[in-house]
Amino acid sequence: MSAAALVLFTCGLVLARIGLVRGYAVARQAIAPLVHQGDPTRAAIEALRPLPFRPKVRTVVVRAVIAIGWLAISLYGLYFVVRALTLLA
Repeated sequence: MSAAALVLFTCGLVLARIGLVRGYAVARQAIAPLVHQGDPTRAAIEALRPLPFRPKVRTVVVRAVIAIGWLAISLYGLYFVVRALTLLA
């Protein structure tokens, strides 16, 4: 049983680390379009469009969904770690 627990623990830590790093990186990319003002003329043109059709809004939503997906993978890795620890107990 300890070999299975070791594999689960290792895979869980790897998944948690990769998920957290990638989720953080994509979340930073999601916030970047909101922080930078960009070209004033383009911003004025985009302001006339309905909110769901603005490129910045779509970019933020898509990247936020991807970041949440990476964080879900990270939580799955933490679940592996918890299951490994229960196998050892």
